[in-house]
Amino acid sequence: MELYPYLKYVHILLAIMAVGFNASYGIWLARAAKEPEHESHVLRTIKVLDDRFANPAYGLLLLTGIVMVLISPLEFEMLWISVSIGLWLVLALLGFLGYTPTLRKQIALLESGGGGSAEYRRLATRGRILGIVLAVIVLVIIYLMVLKPT
Repeated sequence: MELYPYLKYVHILLAIMAVGFNASYGIWLARAAKEPEHESHVLRTIKVLDDRFANPAYGLLLLTGIVMVLISPLEFEMLWISVSIGLWLVLALLGFLGYTPTLRKQIALLESGGGGSAEYRRLATRGRILGIVLAVIVLVIIYLMVLKPT
């Protein structure tokens, strides 16, 4: 039995899960903007989705991708693979050093009564910008994975 197609299947499912959850954050945040009384709940829910589902899926994506290269004729030197891994590292750094701490600070500020403050608005703007940058990086990785340019 060949392992590669099963790993590829799991890899694709993980990508759907990670990207799907991340894509939903904009919807959650747009709804919270219309119903500010639910903003704390929405931000905490996004944090749970990110910490327990999306981020572990991204980690497993790297792992399954590396294993697929190791057990196949693919090579890490292939442009689409090396650039994707590099972008994944940028994605992880921006996520863990930028987006996650920003979201954590937003939640703390909101729950301490500072939801209308200038600091909260600054954090919300920072989170939105980071979310857009992260989404663009993910879209480029998906492009590379699907089209495999040389």
